[in-house]
Amino acid sequence: MTATVRTPVSSLTGLPHWETPPADLAAATREIKAAIRARIAASGRTVEEVLAEIEAFIAAEVADIVATRERGEEVWPVIAYADIAAGTVTAEQLALVERRGCAVVRGHFERDQAEQWDRDIVDYVENNHFFETYTGPADDFFGTLEMSKPEIYPIYWSRAQMEARQHPRMAAVQRFLNQRFVSESDGHRWFEPDHDSLYPDRIRRRPPGADSGGLGSHLDPGTLDLWMAEGYQQHFRHLFAGDFVAYDPWDASYRTEASQYPGSTMCSAFRTFQGWTALSEMRNDQGVLHTVPIPRAMAYLMLRPLAEDVPEEDMCSVQLNRTFPVLPQWHDVLTDALSSIPSVQPGDSVWWHCDMVHAVAPVTDQQGWGNVMYIPAAPWCEKNAVYAASVREAFVAGRSPGDFPAEDYETAWPDRFAPADLNETGRRGLGL
Repeated sequence: MTATVRTPVSSLTGLPHWETPPADLAAATREIKAAIRARIAASGRTVEEVLAEIEAFIAAEVADIVATRERGEEVWPVIAYADIAAGTVTAEQLALVERRGCAVVRGHFERDQAEQWDRDIVDYVENNHFFETYTGPADDFFGTLEMSKPEIYPIYWSRAQMEARQHPRMAAVQRFLNQRFVSESDGHRWFEPDHDSLYPDRIRRRPPGADSGGLGSHLDPGTLDLWMAEGYQQHFRHLFAGDFVAYDPWDASYRTEASQYPGSTMCSAFRTFQGWTALSEMRNDQGVLHTVPIPRAMAYLMLRPLAEDVPEEDMCSVQLNRTFPVLPQWHDVLTDALSSIPSVQPGDSVWWHCDMVHAVAPVTDQQGWGNVMYIPAAPWCEKNAVYAASVREAFVAGRSPGDFPAEDYETAWPDRFAPADLNETGRRGLGL
């Protein structure tokens, strides 16, 4: 007689959970959806009532965003680096960052510095014959989204990138952004807002005249683990109990300890904000980043799969090992909110909440370069400390970091950034 294998039920959430991907995804999807519906029903409300409440909130935010655009005003908050450094960012600006979940930091670096970094990257890749050996994208992270061939190159250890990551100005902005989140609650310290983990990422270089199909709307915090892993169930506990009012997208509780399902799409670090630093001028009509600047829209994305029009074995097209898609079929209430960044100059930086819907607009015959270094805010925590250990090894060897395909172009490049060049911020960011 075969024993019945029962799905563990969390003592914290009362929900079934899977800390690794379930063998039968369809059955697990049906089970977790039924369990969350039952938990919401126990609150005295229905899924439809909760979704209607969220949709009403989103409709009001979308209307405000559209009206802001129609007045010719920037939807994205714009903050001067000088105000961050001086501690003179106003309460109104802080409130707008919290409401919109994104910001451009003007003058984060001096223009001359950013343009020099841009030239240094060109020298770095050309001197090491990168383009003669580059074989193209080695992952299918965006396999379910519309996109063109990416202009993102797997380069991590150039002097320019490392100087920017460990620069005191970068540390100041990351600290400012990390402080927007609740880092301590229920007697637990979830992360250290004043200490960043120096998360290494790639570069993008899009040349003048380029045609790009863009990148469809998506978000990057995870996939099915957001519903199925116990830590994320705790993070979204208010939503899964039907309490939208109590849900706070700025509360990091439990997510720095949540299990993540492995795959090429996984980010092993906890990021408060995703971000990049501009190395060239970019007009906001030239294939730039767009977001849905409504942090609480995550509530809609998490509960939308419970609606009656979604098949029981489907989570609104979210799949393992693919980025989390945001599609008109399921999420059309968000479409009109999609808003571009302002035009930026070399040295400006662009930041968006880790759970924020974002996309890249298509462009034909791009005017000017579109060059950026991807540098997020990834504060020190247990999860990031574990990843930093593997990053240290990759850095010393010149290998690709563990979150990215093992292309390892830089291992034999003699002029990559060396351990001896790390300053105090760089050493702390690598856990040294």
